[in-house]
Amino acid sequence: MTELWVQRTGARRYTGHNDRGAHVLIGSQDVEGVFTPGELLKIAVAGCSGLSTDIPLARRLGDDYDVTIKVSGDADRDNEVYPKIDEVMELDLSELDPEAAKRLLVVVERAVDKVCTVGRTLKAGTEVNLDIQAD
Repeated sequence: MTELWVQRTGARRYTGHNDRGAHVLIGSQDVEGVFTPGELLKIAVAGCSGLSTDIPLARRLGDDYDVTIKVSGDADRDNEVYPKIDEVMELDLSELDPEAAKRLLVVVERAVDKVCTVGRTLKAGTEVNLDIQAD
């Protein structure tokens, strides 16, 4: 299992780490050069959709295919939730005939629905537990 942790690095600034040596800068919206937690949530959804479709798209379009997944969703600040997250996958299928493009889109949607753990978790809801250990 991957070890993950977040450390405070300054006022309204944190750095998230994993045990593979990666890190991400996290902070509030008024701090330059960081992602907010909500932005990371949305990027995680889009990244998961991309990774879920990478193999079937590369198989049909070639290893160097281009895709951009735009993601958005406004926060409901009264309830502090993101009630809706929208993704738009921009993909050039002009090299395929219309029927092949249609079939590929079905494969892409099925792949996301079946293996995108982040999206599936958000749709299903999840339990989050916080254990505070203070000395």
